[in-house]
Amino acid sequence: MSQAISGSLALSNAALVLGLMSELWGVSVRLRDASIVDPWWSIAFLIVTVNTAAHTGMTPGKTVFLAIVTIWAVRLWLHLLVRSRGKPEDPRYASFRQRYGAHRYWWVSFFQVFLLQGSLALVISSPLALAAAAPLPDPITTTDGLGLALFTLGFVFEAVADWQLEAFRRDVSRRGTVLDTGLWRWSRHPNYFGETMLWWGFWLWAIDQPHGWVTIFAPLLMTFLLLRVSGVTMLDAHLRETKPAYADYIRRTSAFLPRPPRR
Repeated sequence: MSQAISGSLALSNAALVLGLMSELWGVSVRLRDASIVDPWWSIAFLIVTVNTAAHTGMTPGKTVFLAIVTIWAVRLWLHLLVRSRGKPEDPRYASFRQRYGAHRYWWVSFFQVFLLQGSLALVISSPLALAAAAPLPDPITTTDGLGLALFTLGFVFEAVADWQLEAFRRDVSRRGTVLDTGLWRWSRHPNYFGETMLWWGFWLWAIDQPHGWVTIFAPLLMTFLLLRVSGVTMLDAHLRETKPAYADYIRRTSAFLPRPPRR
C-alpha cells in the first residue's frame, strides 16, 4: 500500500472503527439487539476515508472521492436505520442469541458481530484509504472517471432497488407475494448487484496510486460476502422457505446479474 498511509494513520483508523463498534456493542447489550450494527457498517468506511483525508490533506481527486463515499455511506445508513426502526432483532442475530443463551451472548456478540464487522470494514476499506491518502497534485484521472461512472451506475441501481422494495413492503395488498416488478424483474437481488458495482468503482479510484491494484482483494471480498455469505445465498434460502411462489421466481429470474426473465 501507499507509503502515505503510515502505521500511525492505520492505527488511528483502527482505533476509530473499534471505538464505533465498542459503543454500538454497549448499546446493543442494553437493547438486547445486536442487529443495530447493520446500519452503522457503512459509517465505519466513511470514518476511515474522512480520517485518512484529514491527516493527508485534500486534493482535487480526493475531494470528489470523499463526496461519493459520503453520499453512499449516508444514504445506506439512513435507509437501514429507517427500515429497522421499531422492529425486533434481526432473525440472524436472534438465532445466535438463542443458540448461545442470553447469559453468554451479551459478550459473545462483541467478538462474533461487532469486532468481526469492524475488522472486515478495516480490511475492505483498503482502497478507500489508499485513494484518500493520495498526495498532490492528484488530478482526476481516466481511471477515476471510470470509477465514478461505475459508482454512479451502481449507486442508482441500489437506491432504486431499495426504494422499490420498501414500496412493495408497505403495500398491504401484496403481502405474501414476491416482488417481481421493476429492477426485481431482471434480478432477484438488484440492490446487491448495485452495491457490488459501486465497490468496484471505489477500487478504480485506488489503482492509479502506487500498488493500488493490490487492493483488488477488497471488492473481491465484498462481492463474495454479498453473493455467498450474508446476501444472495442466505436470502434465497430464507425466502424459498417462507414464500411458496419464490421457487418459481428463482426459476425464471437471474440471481444477480440483471437479464430478461426466463419464460
